[in-house]
Amino acid sequence: MYPVSDRFLPRLAESHRPVTRVQLFLTDGRVLELEHTGGSVPVDRAQAIRRTCTVTCADTTLIPRTATDKLAVYGARLRISRGVEYGDGSTELVPLGVFRLDSADGDPSEGPVTLAGKDLGAIVADDKFTEAYTASGTVVGAVTALIQRSIPDASVVSTIADAPIGSRAFDVEADPWAGAQEIAAAAGAEVYPNADGTFVIATLPDLLTTEPVWAVEAVEGGVYVSGSRGMTADAVFNGVLARGENTSDNAPPVSALVVDSDPGSPTYWGGPFGRRPKFISSSTLTTNDACVQAAALELVKSRAPNASGDFSSLPNPALEPGDVLRVAHPDGTRELHQVASFTVPLDEGGEFPITTISAKEDS
Repeated sequence: MYPVSDRFLPRLAESHRPVTRVQLFLTDGRVLELEHTGGSVPVDRAQAIRRTCTVTCADTTLIPRTATDKLAVYGARLRISRGVEYGDGSTELVPLGVFRLDSADGDPSEGPVTLAGKDLGAIVADDKFTEAYTASGTVVGAVTALIQRSIPDASVVSTIADAPIGSRAFDVEADPWAGAQEIAAAAGAEVYPNADGTFVIATLPDLLTTEPVWAVEAVEGGVYVSGSRGMTADAVFNGVLARGENTSDNAPPVSALVVDSDPGSPTYWGGPFGRRPKFISSSTLTTNDACVQAAALELVKSRAPNASGDFSSLPNPALEPGDVLRVAHPDGTRELHQVASFTVPLDEGGEFPITTISAKEDS
């Protein structure tokens, strides 16, 4: 969860006026504070471009008409925030993302105008290779190089233990953002721009050991609105086979199979759940130890408990994918959920639906 003050989360459950801010950074150096009437910021861990946005404005001058207007808009960025107003008149805002402005359209006479954007990963994804490229060195170094190839001043922060990789050759037209994701996966990690626009290399928090950051409870003064609960075995695996073969470095093929070996686990390898392996491969994996590490970290995500739940709460703009939440349903059932996706509204109304990666019973 994005760092907030001690009074931020309690305020979400109280009657308050939400505060939103949208800034448009034009390429000519101007920064415009946009008066807006609505919009939203969808955040989805399952998508290559994790954060997108739409903003609705009444100002029809935001639609570019001249060549000069287009020069100022093409490459422009949006910075969006949402927060709360406290009873003493002060406010607290948290960022929802930094976005490349991709479109501005609407009725040129009467409006409204809708602005749409994607997070900064889209800049890396669209900068396809126009010549052969080889990534090498370490996970963090190679991922950073791919990002800064497209955004030289990008800030990249890693929370993982760096590790050497085998060389990875990319052909012309290949997607550098997909390449960065593949290399990060060699360390069991993922890479994404966070709400501040900083690129982060990190592993998904473990639902079973991570402390919940927020309570969504169906009690008086709680933020719970509605919910559903179910169970699915879709996309649940109890073994991961990681393989690497790198002919460029003359490295022999390597592989490692890591399985759920806990007899007390519902996804125990060879138990009633059966054997459901997942396969990952990359030329960056050049040793058996590297394969074991990649497979073990991937298994943590792949064998996520197969209880699932989607629910709605009052909006919390500080949430991030991977956050662990404590949920209490109206019937008293308590669960721990891990956030997969949500959509933050930029107006006062509307529910805040949250989809989870996995869930487990909470004692």
